[in-house]
Amino acid sequence: MRLTPAGRFSLAELRLALAAPRPAGGLTSEWRTVDGLRTHTRRSADPGTGAPPVVLVHGLAVSHRYLTPLAVALAHTHPVYVPDLPGFGLTEHPRGAYDVRDHADHLAAWLAAYQLPPACLVGHSFGAEVVAALAAAYPDLVRALVLAGPTSDPAARSRSGQFGRWLVDTLREAPLQAPILARDVWDARPWRVAATLSHSVHNAIEADLVRVAAPTLVVNGGRDPVVPASWRAEAARLVPDAGLVVVPGAAHNVATTAPAEVAAAICQLLSPTLTRR
Repeated sequence: MRLTPAGRFSLAELRLALAAPRPAGGLTSEWRTVDGLRTHTRRSADPGTGAPPVVLVHGLAVSHRYLTPLAVALAHTHPVYVPDLPGFGLTEHPRGAYDVRDHADHLAAWLAAYQLPPACLVGHSFGAEVVAALAAAYPDLVRALVLAGPTSDPAARSRSGQFGRWLVDTLREAPLQAPILARDVWDARPWRVAATLSHSVHNAIEADLVRVAAPTLVVNGGRDPVVPASWRAEAARLVPDAGLVVVPGAAHNVATTAPAEVAAAICQLLSPTLTRR
């Protein structure tokens, strides 16, 4: 599949995003029971390069679907896994809405179920909060960490503040992403999305960022109103020696609309010359 320029999203990428559980673009679906929940994962084949696995973790209100262009971009060099968090996408619904720590614990159990070696965890938006919490609590599971558009900026750490920034972001995003969001909200249910937003704004990601020991990269769209320049710089500063990549032309959904650029940044972070701290 040909990837579109940064900030755009094509009809072919939309079809790929909505394909699961059917195989498409080299990605397949499977389910495993993790902590009592039937958990869906979209995954690629192992390319046989010996490169470490990359696990993509979605944000709130969404699922594996909008991360499929990035999964395809990475699948030529790395085995890629895109799990749906509890209550989202094609994963079973728990009774309530998990908070950040609950999601991090579930993801740690998911990694154990797949018996993966230390992996590169790529979290987007709320997913960045989840992988930061996992990296702080389970450092041995993490080879490297990528925080793409990490939420939430302390300057707007409220439901109204984040929702207002998200509304601005919708005007900067490629319109063809809308059917994915509609499907994902329907699957998760609006109440779960609202509850997860409340968990997000009550989570001080800073406390986890300062405990991260893995090589880390912060990736952000240059037009992202949810994660403005001041917060992305502060998030990168909080993690010792973290790198920062800004993708011009992309807004908050940088992992969706700039998959080639984000994949290149991840591959550079995981290059064989990388020295572990």
